[in-house]
Amino acid sequence: MSAKPVLWITRRLSDATLKRATRDYDVIINHADGTFISDEIIAMSAQVDAILPCHSELFNADVAAKLNNRVKIIANHSVGVDHCDLPALKARGITVTNTPDVLSDATAEIAMLLLLGAARRAVEGDRLMRTGAWDFWSPSFMVGKQVSGARLGIVGMGRVGQVMARRARGFDMEVHYYNRNRVPPELEQGATYHDTIESLMGVSDFLSLHCPATPQTTGFIDKDMLSLMPDGAVLVNTARGALVNESALLDAITVGKLSAAGLDCFQIEPGGNPAFAAYENIFMLPHIGSATTKTRDAMGFRALDNLDAFFAGDKPNDQL
Repeated sequence: MSAKPVLWITRRLSDATLKRATRDYDVIINHADGTFISDEIIAMSAQVDAILPCHSELFNADVAAKLNNRVKIIANHSVGVDHCDLPALKARGITVTNTPDVLSDATAEIAMLLLLGAARRAVEGDRLMRTGAWDFWSPSFMVGKQVSGARLGIVGMGRVGQVMARRARGFDMEVHYYNRNRVPPELEQGATYHDTIESLMGVSDFLSLHCPATPQTTGFIDKDMLSLMPDGAVLVNTARGALVNESALLDAITVGKLSAAGLDCFQIEPGGNPAFAAYENIFMLPHIGSATTKTRDAMGFRALDNLDAFFAGDKPNDQL
């Protein structure tokens, strides 16, 4: 009987994922759950046939060039692959996969939580209650922004964007979207297509980002883009922190161009942007869009499905 492939799992994945992986592979698991730096990834690559990383491990061009020839596949535990230099890995003959589809519902839930929390001043209200400072009420107290019936702009009408649109319709929101290509009518479900981001910005009382971070989209939510939005708009980002120019966002919040923001991702992770903490109208979460037991199990199993297919001699369904 041939030996099992050696698989390195770089983070502490769900129990169900680790149980299945241990059954089918010779597994090296990072039980300490810390992040590996480039030199450590390169050194470990000499010991393994496959790597199952998260977005916290960076496979840039330099790392790709130095990976040991033994590594044949990187099966990401994520949808986004902006932490991987795909051309550099392809040049090394390394297969790369991701985990689409399975986290759309969970991420859209967090996007709606951020949208509602930002609109209805959840951070401020929570502070008043926890500190015992709630000692006053009037008709002008804690007045927020109405979500029901407002216009929602979605940037990226892929899997998560489509789920977000369905959730928004439950609040009778008027859905608008920008996508590289218009989606079919059965997926639009009555949403209004915009062929430029600029056009979308102008009608978005709420703007929710659901696009990948690429050289073209990095920092595209900047001062000029934000200036196109209606006064008092709300920005929600559950995609990638790199999409937003955080200085421009802070300026827009400070002058009141944006009434609030809801953020689950940041340019620097972990940690986020300390300057945001002074603003109670910035509702923040620590990149937990897919953090449900059901979704994390599904992500782990999708990554293992890709590995199983590869080592069986088949093309993985999610090969990039």
